[in-house]
Amino acid sequence: MLLLSLVPAVWIGLRTLGWFGGLGANPIEKLLELSGTHAMIALLIALAVTPLRQLTGLAWITRLRRMLGLVAFGYVTAHALTWLGLDLFFDWELVLYDLTERPFVMVGFAAWVILLALAATSTDGAQRWLRKKWVWLHRGVYVAGVLAILHFLWLARADYGEVTLYAAILAFLLGWRVVHSWISARRVRARRAATAS
Repeated sequence: MLLLSLVPAVWIGLRTLGWFGGLGANPIEKLLELSGTHAMIALLIALAVTPLRQLTGLAWITRLRRMLGLVAFGYVTAHALTWLGLDLFFDWELVLYDLTERPFVMVGFAAWVILLALAATSTDGAQRWLRKKWVWLHRGVYVAGVLAILHFLWLARADYGEVTLYAAILAFLLGWRVVHSWISARRVRARRAATAS
């Protein structure tokens, strides 16, 4: 699964070397586009693990969640480094300008910061140390997903087809969680009522 998740990175690398049509007339913009697209897809795949387990009943899928989350963080970080290093050449004045004056950069950076916190606390040790706080912290991935959609939306100039698709998938994945939690809570209440009677 890890090797499969690295296929987009290899493909981007090969295009950077000139294969499959290369990166076109504006290679930095194309790299930003490709890395951003695959970061979004990787994040949605990571978010799909829990609904897929609940739909299929396959418990082993849960073991993929941490790895897929870290893969998503890797793609988001590659996207951020492309912006920071190749687009802005580590010019901190330009970085500060982008972070304070360009809303799509602000929300994209905020999503990366959230994912950084989740990646840093993804270990078993951090989970034991944070206990219940760990669950609440890692629900921040939902916020990161919404911020990523906003990042895409504000970048889209005319064609909203791609971001609409991502937004629909995210809405389904988050909506599934709400509905599943509600149904589970109703079942628990029904069992308690049956036991009490």
